[in-house]
Amino acid sequence: MAIPDYQSLMLPLLKIISDGKEITFRDAVESLAKEFDVSEEERKELLPSGQSPVFDNRVGWARTYLKKSGLLESPRRGTLKITDKGLKILSQKPENINVKFLKQFPEFVEFQTPKRDSVGQETIYEEETHTPEELLDDSYQRIRRALALELLSKVMNLPPSFFERLVIELLVKMGYGGSIQDAGKAIGKTGDEGIDGTIKEDKLGLDIIYVQAKRWQTGNVVGRPEIHKFVGALAGQGAKKGIFITTSSFSKEALDYTPKNETKIVLIDGEKLAQLMIDYDLGVSLVNKYEIKRIDGDYFGEE
Repeated sequence: MAIPDYQSLMLPLLKIISDGKEITFRDAVESLAKEFDVSEEERKELLPSGQSPVFDNRVGWARTYLKKSGLLESPRRGTLKITDKGLKILSQKPENINVKFLKQFPEFVEFQTPKRDSVGQETIYEEETHTPEELLDDSYQRIRRALALELLSKVMNLPPSFFERLVIELLVKMGYGGSIQDAGKAIGKTGDEGIDGTIKEDKLGLDIIYVQAKRWQTGNVVGRPEIHKFVGALAGQGAKKGIFITTSSFSKEALDYTPKNETKIVLIDGEKLAQLMIDYDLGVSLVNKYEIKRIDGDYFGEE
């Protein structure tokens, strides 16, 4: 029997955890392998990169899509559990669950929505009209977006103290604060599910940046009043530079707000935070690396 595609695995995966109990991802893979009669030889088949089994990878993507739709969750690392929404869907006895089926859920549509270009047009790549490089880039961006959403989910499920340490480590990786020890001494005032403090702008400490971070749930938008208070706090500290980090998002009024004095502030929302974590290898690890090469004209003496 051929290895099933990831969409064919969605409904069976949801049924496996329909009893409401928490199971490990590895147990789910084994159960699905038995259900689809995947042979040992097929289980050993790897992706072209040679880094991951095809079957395990497809189960992983089925899990990701179901999570982004809110049908299952991961209470702990490497575990799966059905949600109330997932149980409701199963009670409707669907014949199958695929990408088309999942588009009824707003959170899944948001996950799948392509980024818009500079003129507001969606970028959608199709094999018939786009080059392999464009298709590869599109796939890369989708994988990156899925990872970013997963990172935010992890951060929100961990204690506020973890978020405090995460912000410190990210700023240091970006070149601020000198060392973790220096940053740890500078930032330490625990606030409303976040931190408030100062950090060196550079390793020599030539200037100081005021930092405020709020670990807020998605939908709890940071408005202009919060930014205005932050600017006031900067003035009270005699500071002119600040970074406001949140796991949620900023309102349009907050984004449009510009202090009338010389104060400069940078706003980092949850999506940007996750992207920075990916860029600076914080909380993520390298799985595969692909290189795109072209002919070296100089080597062949071409003009």
